[in-house]
Amino acid sequence: MENSQKKITWSLQDNKRTEQERNVFKPTGKPAKSKNVTYLFWAVIIMLAISYLLPFLYEDKVEVCLTDSFCFNSQDNIFLYGLYVFFNIAMLLLAVFGAYIIGKKLGEKFKI
Repeated sequence: MENSQKKITWSLQDNKRTEQERNVFKPTGKPAKSKNVTYLFWAVIIMLAISYLLPFLYEDKVEVCLTDSFCFNSQDNIFLYGLYVFFNIAMLLLAVFGAYIIGKKLGEKFKI
């Protein structure tokens, strides 16, 4: 067996790490922090920015009347119109999310 080839062991650092360096990647036991609130905050900020940019992309004047006496348009009342677009997008997203949740619960209830 002296003629057989020596088995090659692949190691990135050729076992030169100390015990302390090896223990760096061991779990600490602390739970991972949830970033859902941060993601939700930035999603709302981006959606708000997009809702204020949309009137600038559409050149025509759009008039919206919430009641018979309260009307605003996209060129004179940019702040109100941006909020109007933001709340419409938010309602649409909440409706899609709600339909997803209801469909998921119905799907679990009526499994075939």
